[in-house]
Amino acid sequence: MATAATSEQKGVLGWIEKTGNQLPDPVFIFFYLILALIVVSVVAALTGYAAPHPTQVDADGNPILITAVSLLSADNISRLWVDMPKTFTHFHPLGYVLVVMLGAGIAERTGLFATAMRAGVRNAPKFLLTPMVALVAMIGNLAADAAYVVLIPLAGVLFAAAGRHPIAGIAAAFAGVSGGFSANLLPGQLDALLFGITEAAAEAIVPAWDANIAGNWFFIAGMTFVFLPVIWFVTDRIIEPRMGAYVPAGSSGKMIEDEDKPLSPEQRKGLWYALFAALAVCALWVWFTVGPGTPLIDEDAQPEARLSPFYRSLVAAFFVLFLACGWAYGAAAGTVKSHRDIVEMMTGAMSDLAYYLVLAFAAAHFVAMFAWSNLGLIFAVQGAAAIEASQLPMPITLGLLVLLTGVVNLFVGSASAKWALLAPVLVPMLMLLGVSPEMTTAAYRVGDSATNIITPLMVYFPLILTFCQRWKPDFGLGSLTATMIPYSLFLLATGLIMVVFWVAVGLPLGPGADISYTLPSQ
Repeated sequence: MATAATSEQKGVLGWIEKTGNQLPDPVFIFFYLILALIVVSVVAALTGYAAPHPTQVDADGNPILITAVSLLSADNISRLWVDMPKTFTHFHPLGYVLVVMLGAGIAERTGLFATAMRAGVRNAPKFLLTPMVALVAMIGNLAADAAYVVLIPLAGVLFAAAGRHPIAGIAAAFAGVSGGFSANLLPGQLDALLFGITEAAAEAIVPAWDANIAGNWFFIAGMTFVFLPVIWFVTDRIIEPRMGAYVPAGSSGKMIEDEDKPLSPEQRKGLWYALFAALAVCALWVWFTVGPGTPLIDEDAQPEARLSPFYRSLVAAFFVLFLACGWAYGAAAGTVKSHRDIVEMMTGAMSDLAYYLVLAFAAAHFVAMFAWSNLGLIFAVQGAAAIEASQLPMPITLGLLVLLTGVVNLFVGSASAKWALLAPVLVPMLMLLGVSPEMTTAAYRVGDSATNIITPLMVYFPLILTFCQRWKPDFGLGSLTATMIPYSLFLLATGLIMVVFWVAVGLPLGPGADISYTLPSQ
């Protein structure tokens, strides 16, 4: 049924689907881009393509000239083959993601994430059902796949049990999980992944720049509270009224029984144990920060840099948090019998990252070779000069970045793949204009989220369609896309306004992360 719906897709959406399906896998996109990069670097080196370095000067005080370097030079060929293991393993997102996922995999496999999401929406009052579903859906992004597999079908069941249209519940949950992909109350694995790429890009300008995975914490928390009423309004005022009264056709009592089972006493006990574990981890990190010896504070650094060890420790902090909460829940709920179960769950989490490792290998070499050729820095310098000459206000420039990302997202769904393509130019370019890497990353995240829910290339689109067809068998791909377009437009518009407002007011993006950036003096 889903296949037939796909083949009937017409118009712009049909063109997007057809064009996107013809694109190669993101891994091979990077390999093809590397080949193109080699050709461009050779031509640029032969023509003397260059730009003045933004921060380095010679003995006479004149800017040092950055010249393009051929990737077929002897040094770069040697670097490619000799340093291949180092290029891969030193790719910043790799370590961040692997560490966080070791813990998050346990929290997911013990059932903590799924049970917490069910507990969050099952007993919501009828008039608060939509905002509760949307809120839990956005927070559920911490659970990655579990949010799609558990919460979205459960939302349909809960809406049906409340006498509302189940597809409206599915749409609200889908909008929260995928349309609000970056919105959350806590940083998580996505922050580790994106800021690893941001760090690699920022080092083209400032080699000593270190990522802080809490650098968008305030911003993504703000997104959560801004997107919540948007999803509530679109669901209750636009989507559900258009659907009319629901007449059961393909649902069954057995499905409701399976997906809306009350929490067992063991699961409730597990949630309490997980809460106590979370409080213990938070207390431990506070003690590390302000306790004897202050191991997470650099007392000898400048005042603005003294918390740098604390920020860099947050990757480990989220690993310990997910590990402790998942283990505590599993021990109480009976899903963890011994330490061997924990090791097995960690192993399973790593196996889930098999594709990401392949993608990271290709992306790592693209990013590294872009830096070896000097083209990324030259493009950034010249792009910054062009933007400065255009005299566009910075909020407008960042708004255009949001729109660019939203369009690219229609064709390349992977958040890490898109950012690995865009960051090497955008991050240093905007740093030269006084925009912090954290602000550039935040603007990217808005565009990356809003159009997830309307592209047929989104990997979970067929799954969401299947959930809808359980309630309405003739619900096709076009129906799902048309249902999600209002969410996408409202979230994109609201996200744009939020970015412009954040920059105009100058609000901090996270602890120790401002919207502006000043290049260090030489």
